[in-house]
Amino acid sequence: MNKVQYPNLGETNPALGLQSLERTSDNRFFVGEGGVGAIGATGDGKVEFVGFEEHTLALVKSAMGYPAYYPVDALGEERPLKAVLMDLDGTTVHSESFWIWIIERSIGSLLGKKSFQLEEEDIPYVSGHSVSEHLQYCIEKYCPDKLLETARAHYFKHTHREMQLILEGKGREGAFEPSPGIKPFLEELKAMGLKIGLVTSGLYEKAYPEILDAFRTLGMGDPADFYDAIITAGHALRKGQSGTLGELSPKPHPWLYAETFRVGLGMDYHERNAVIGIEDSGAGVVSIRLAGMQAWGIGGGNIEQSGTKGLCSEFSNDFEGLLKRIRLRAEA
Repeated sequence: MNKVQYPNLGETNPALGLQSLERTSDNRFFVGEGGVGAIGATGDGKVEFVGFEEHTLALVKSAMGYPAYYPVDALGEERPLKAVLMDLDGTTVHSESFWIWIIERSIGSLLGKKSFQLEEEDIPYVSGHSVSEHLQYCIEKYCPDKLLETARAHYFKHTHREMQLILEGKGREGAFEPSPGIKPFLEELKAMGLKIGLVTSGLYEKAYPEILDAFRTLGMGDPADFYDAIITAGHALRKGQSGTLGELSPKPHPWLYAETFRVGLGMDYHERNAVIGIEDSGAGVVSIRLAGMQAWGIGGGNIEQSGTKGLCSEFSNDFEGLLKRIRLRAEA
């Protein structure tokens, strides 16, 4: 067993649930050279950690050709809880199957095959990341002769049509189902005086109808009035229109959670130990952790499948379990 630790992250590859590597995928670091003691990858291969004697680096890979290295900061001593940041898809709202269906329709349009379906092994690569990364993965596997730009055009055509139908009450039945137990969970967080932020790698045009539809179902009014901050991946780039940053900086990069915490809630970096992030995806867990905060996992997503459960400070299969832990922390 590898006995070299990953400072600020954890101990061994097995303890963290990482797959041992001899070198990083970009051939920049090798075990036993340049002070590198250990290298490990998450189960889905999206992130690699490089352990040195006194620090750890995280390599966030990119299907778009723009990988990035980030330092892994220590979590530090827990402080009284001030805020809870939460993912949208799969955590607050169950909609992964809907967006995977949209991906299938988009690739089906590329192939001229309406009946196209993804394979089970594809699921970790078409959830939790950016639209472009989802599509790029599918193109490389199923139609390498096709262009990403063409796939994106199909994706947004299908998305715009379905979003409009949903807003008119005519859309795919059960597309955006509120997660079980989410209403009492959110209401108790509010009653405790905690700030609440909603964080998603989804583009605004698809993310906001999701949470709006879910809040209507729950009878909770306008989500913009409920949340203290909502951060999405912005607006898609289309011909003749301007887009916003979001396709190259989604989870597992730290920026969405960092922006919600630092800009949306107006909290300082030294307060990060008073904040937790709740996620159901491996990409989200890494994003929270690289933003310097505790990642709390909830079941139902791909955390275990992606091999990132070892990066979670807490894990529960439901909101009731997470709420019990939050109460305990509030009483400490």
